[in-house]
Amino acid sequence: MGDKKEERTVCCIGDIHGYYSKLRNLWSNLEALINPNSFQTALIIFLGDYCDRGPDTRKVIDFLVSLPSRYPKQTHVFLCGNHDLAFSAFVKVLPSPPDGSPFSETWKEYEQHEEREGWFKGIGYEDMHLQGRRWAGLIKDKYNVSKGMDYKGSIYDAAPTFESYKVPHGSAELVNAVPDKHKDFLRDLVWVHEEDDVCIEISGEKKHCKLAAVHAGLEKTKGIEEQLKVLKVRDTKIPKVAALSGRKDVWDIPKELTEKPTIVVSGHHGKLYIEGLRLIIDEGGGYEQKPVAAIVLPSMKIIRDTELMMG
Repeated sequence: MGDKKEERTVCCIGDIHGYYSKLRNLWSNLEALINPNSFQTALIIFLGDYCDRGPDTRKVIDFLVSLPSRYPKQTHVFLCGNHDLAFSAFVKVLPSPPDGSPFSETWKEYEQHEEREGWFKGIGYEDMHLQGRRWAGLIKDKYNVSKGMDYKGSIYDAAPTFESYKVPHGSAELVNAVPDKHKDFLRDLVWVHEEDDVCIEISGEKKHCKLAAVHAGLEKTKGIEEQLKVLKVRDTKIPKVAALSGRKDVWDIPKELTEKPTIVVSGHHGKLYIEGLRLIIDEGGGYEQKPVAAIVLPSMKIIRDTELMMG
């Protein structure tokens, strides 16, 4: 192999959370700042959480659904975030638990929170995954202490998503209001994506590594094979999937993966954090005033929706 070989460009895009204008601006900036040939053939990994908080979930999903036909030479990967899993559960497109158990089994472990979180009890709730019920619920205490602002409808801040489809928060009508192509998009979201050979530049040196992309991260305390198996089959009997919604437990790269160098890239955490091969790309966190960011490999360049493009 000659030194001149062009390394494949990989773009990992952080949580969008219903901010269509930020997504559009970020995409324009990626297109302008990356070599055109490299961009046209890039691997684009969206790290999940397309919905909630921001005002335009419907437009965000329209944009994402349009990408494969607009950029046919790119490869697009759409990871499932914890918010997307909950949205999917509510509109009845979450895959059934592989063991055949009913979704109502997922409620039991968390029933002590039902009243405070005001779980959804409308049409269709009887066989709905826990997270769908929490997503469309009406939280009792409206103020979110950790964020210093009011919740938007539910603990997931889902009201803007309902409103983007022209139905009130918590309405079972959302199931009919979401177009089939959006349901297909939600149904097909993957819980993990793996690559065998991704080039990354660290301290001026290019390295070839494996890559695992997962919305929140991988657990330190469980074997990697066991975790990947659950994520690949999308085991929805689990009430709360740590790889999609964990915090400290999924922050670091599990030791097993440091032994065979693997880039672990995630969104979810409301932070931009780069430490060795651990990439957490969620600068926006769903806040209106914060940017949506992407990281481009091999260069490790951070590109935001807020970059000012000179004409």
